[in-house]
Amino acid sequence: MRYFSVWFLILSANVGAFGRSKPADLKLFKANDPHIQYYGRMDDSNPEIPRTWAPGVYIVAKFKGPKCQVLINDEAGGANHNYLEIVIDGKNPYRIELTTKENTLDVPGGLSDSEHTILICKDTESNIGYIDFIGIRCEKLLSPPAKPKRKIEYFGDSITSGTGMDLSVIPCGKGQWYDQHNAYMSYGALTSRNLDAQWYLTALAGVGLVHSCCNMNVVMPQIYDKVFLRNDTVLWNFDKYTPDVVTICLGQNDGPKQDSALFCSTYVNLVKAIRKHYPKADIICLTSPMGDKTLTTVLQKYLTAITASLNAAGDRRVSKYFFSKQYHNGCGGHPDLDEHKLIAGELTAYIKQLKGW
Repeated sequence: MRYFSVWFLILSANVGAFGRSKPADLKLFKANDPHIQYYGRMDDSNPEIPRTWAPGVYIVAKFKGPKCQVLINDEAGGANHNYLEIVIDGKNPYRIELTTKENTLDVPGGLSDSEHTILICKDTESNIGYIDFIGIRCEKLLSPPAKPKRKIEYFGDSITSGTGMDLSVIPCGKGQWYDQHNAYMSYGALTSRNLDAQWYLTALAGVGLVHSCCNMNVVMPQIYDKVFLRNDTVLWNFDKYTPDVVTICLGQNDGPKQDSALFCSTYVNLVKAIRKHYPKADIICLTSPMGDKTLTTVLQKYLTAITASLNAAGDRRVSKYFFSKQYHNGCGGHPDLDEHKLIAGELTAYIKQLKGW
């Protein structure tokens, strides 16, 4: 089980969360240390305190010694709370809840006195608030592992964000709506790990192509180029990341009753806008994995027309993929942990076929 002894791990990781105490043998390496790798859309206007709102943003570092502390500030400071996924040496990922404004997270003990790699991933999305990465305390930071050469970016809504999927600790209907978020185990991150690729989740719960739910005042075409998607702010520099593959998974929040001409023309324009930034990427248009029969039928019709139009206009690197079934066993009808693995399996197989990876 992935969450074996999860409460022990959570408690271990939060030792020292109420202060910035440090063991005498650990040295602080600030966030702008060149040995620290960043993946995902971040606001690095202050490189000593990079900030992110996005789900699935992750940080990788390699350190020496049996101990490590991670320093993270949380915007909400406990009113709401972000979750992080921590992975040591690529094994036994565990999810922790940030409990205060300033968090000092002790990596659980028992590590050998040798070299280790740590990955820290933001599991919650921009509706919950930002996190600031302050730095790492350890004996010594080492040269990081080589970045995967393959790159994928996933545009989408709550499904892509990993909303409502992780029921391993708090069941649906209990706690807060974000307590089941887990971007690290979402289909996009899983697909990328299956393919040894980097991942960027450019996703926002509730967002649609022409219509968003939940009283949201933004749609994907206006925010696809931002760092803070929910507030439509902080312009993203596309030169920082050029994916080989882009997926677009939208339509769940639009619903099946949108004007077909408006939906299709808006979708085409979004693909064209993305294409300007990524001239060589394969762009895959996806149906909604949680869509019911009615919505899926509509999206299949729309995406067939959209991809045919773009192909006929000369863009042969746009394709479509229809998921084989509805995945909806998580909270609010979202896919759960096991279903995200199945979704990732479908998408992994399609990308392998498409790219020859």
